[in-house]
Amino acid sequence: MQETKPRSQPQRARFVVPSRSDPLLRNFTELVGGPLGRHASPGRISPGLFRIELVLIILTVIAALVAVLTKDYCRVNGWHTPDQFYATCYSDFPELFRNRGLGDGVFPFFTQGGQFEYPVLMGIVAGVTALLVPGHGTGDERVLGYFDVNATLIVAVWIVTVLLTARINRHRPWDAAMVALAPGIVLAGFINWDMWAVGLLALGMYFFARDKVVLAGVCFGLGAATKLYPLLILGAILVLALRTGKLRTFLVTAGATLAAWLAVNLPIAAINPSGWGYFFTFTRDRPAGYSSPWFAYNLVADRLHGGQIDAGTINVLALSLFLLACAFIGALALAAPRRPRLAQLVFLIVAALILTNKVYSPQFVIWLIPLLALARPRWRDFLIWQAAEGLHWAAIWMYLGQATSGGAAQHNIDMSYYVLAVVLHMVATAYLMARVAWEIWIPSNDPIRASGQDDPHGGPFDGADDRFVIGRFVIRGRRSSTPATEASSNG
Repeated sequence: MQETKPRSQPQRARFVVPSRSDPLLRNFTELVGGPLGRHASPGRISPGLFRIELVLIILTVIAALVAVLTKDYCRVNGWHTPDQFYATCYSDFPELFRNRGLGDGVFPFFTQGGQFEYPVLMGIVAGVTALLVPGHGTGDERVLGYFDVNATLIVAVWIVTVLLTARINRHRPWDAAMVALAPGIVLAGFINWDMWAVGLLALGMYFFARDKVVLAGVCFGLGAATKLYPLLILGAILVLALRTGKLRTFLVTAGATLAAWLAVNLPIAAINPSGWGYFFTFTRDRPAGYSSPWFAYNLVADRLHGGQIDAGTINVLALSLFLLACAFIGALALAAPRRPRLAQLVFLIVAALILTNKVYSPQFVIWLIPLLALARPRWRDFLIWQAAEGLHWAAIWMYLGQATSGGAAQHNIDMSYYVLAVVLHMVATAYLMARVAWEIWIPSNDPIRASGQDDPHGGPFDGADDRFVIGRFVIRGRRSSTPATEASSNG
């Protein structure tokens, strides 16, 4: 009698397919024939010309064209107040080109006596792009040229950020479509140079995921020299290093970060100390910025004839609340049944900064988009959050149109509606934080780990054993709890 061989189990597909894994996208695929079949094996057969990365680039270019169209009124008619607010096409590029001397040859930090309220690398980008615009003066033609040069470079950085997000987690490259098509980037990507910091943080996370911690630290340092928020990733790395006992990973990464930041900042501080320090004094002394919870509070207090909060008090309260939030995030990371993923912690820390900071500019939303694509790639919650941010984006321009010019009444909104838009953005962001925190506490709900991965963004922490866990004994680098007790604690 011939012995039959047992049928071999099919190997797991290389890619996680959104139409299979995401409930919202699965429903929408009915328009194009339904979700991918269970016998399909994405990633194993060459797709020909339309590889995933090429499709992501095409999607990003389409989104970038839409982003340029949102600025079309100002590109045609010029960036003038109040029209630039009512047409929702405001950008910092024209304002700084005219009012910080960029159009007249002032190079931030290198020209003595100039003041530029941003970190060093952002000032260098602003100065270099000004040199690329032919001609002299600050006429509308040169202002348009300056905007177009910066917008083109930002699109290039946007594309690189999308590709890096796809490559950080090789099993889920389609999650980067969130970054490619994000309404928040379409609406706010051309307001300021924040995308440069976003790209540097993504590059650093890519190197960290590949265990190249020195290169990662260099990118984090350069990102912090562009916008300070990339520095926050060191807090997440520290917590994971404590939990796994890999403190050397943190020390090397932090050392490379500090070295890169000092390499950029020390020469500028030496040749122009007052210009270099202006960013820090401006940040310390400025009052509550538009759309921050402190600004909204002061607006309401003013209408109700109550006491307002001054800049010094806001500095103390904002820092205290942020540190308190970080303490809760750290405690969650050290007490969770399973070590959190790096992207989850970075998202929570950056979101905590956004909710407590004394400034919330509309472009800050782009800080969180790549982090959310890595931390919690669920399209339903992502689109709800982006809708809330889109409403806030429209409300801030209508409010600024009224506040800066007293424009035509039919274009203005009452302060109460603007405050509601600020509250809506904060609630939507806090909701995402709660969902990410819940998935840290109950890892079985984590969509990344549901596909069989541990921490594809974690580099040295991926698959690492626990060394220190709050509330649990650790024996030889492993938790003393059994899978059964872990399951009961999750239930």
